[in-house]
Amino acid sequence: MAIFTIGDLHLSLGAQKPMDVFPGWQGYVEKLEKNWRALVRSEDTVVLAGDTSWAMKLEDTAKDFAFLQQLPGQKILLKGNHDYWWTTVKKMERFLEQSGFDSLHILHNNSYCVEGAAICGTRSWMFDVGEEHDEKVMNRELGRLRMSLEAAQEGCEKLVFLHYPPVYPSANATQVIDLLTEYGVTRCFYGHLHGAAIRYAVQGKANEIDYRLISADALAFCPYKIT
Repeated sequence: MAIFTIGDLHLSLGAQKPMDVFPGWQGYVEKLEKNWRALVRSEDTVVLAGDTSWAMKLEDTAKDFAFLQQLPGQKILLKGNHDYWWTTVKKMERFLEQSGFDSLHILHNNSYCVEGAAICGTRSWMFDVGEEHDEKVMNRELGRLRMSLEAAQEGCEKLVFLHYPPVYPSANATQVIDLLTEYGVTRCFYGHLHGAAIRYAVQGKANEIDYRLISADALAFCPYKIT
């Protein structure tokens, strides 16, 4: 079994939100499927780090989730800033069960143990918080990340997946980094950055944590193998 990750698929098979209007995204669904099938086996796990579907409502994700369902492997989904369909865990799990999407699982205030690794994570928030609203959202996300880390099975390496980048050349989400350090996290994967912003992403080790950008276009629509 292997663990892969990729974020920001921005699927719009059931919505009028084509991504191929952006440079480099032409035919991306076909590229994604080809690369996925070439790498991922049925016994593998793929962590999808947010912005999975452009659907506005949970029921509108059906075509996007059906596409993911027919791809090999188990998929673990966390929330991104454009996942407007996201609702309560209970509603999402019921929808997945009733729709027969048994390879899709929700990462929210919890953790999954896969091949000796604890899959932890949350959406997180922007590092340049300044407004009162931003502070409230960041504190809520920190609480969710802590709950996820606390839920990790003892003895497993904690792998953390975030949607927003915790590090950037000009600023850091210090509270997020402090929490990762507190729980002994040494590998963190994040998405959200696209286009020209990819070149500025922090990649590699910083403060004893190894960071990797895994947004879909940064990976050329090819799932990144972790283990």
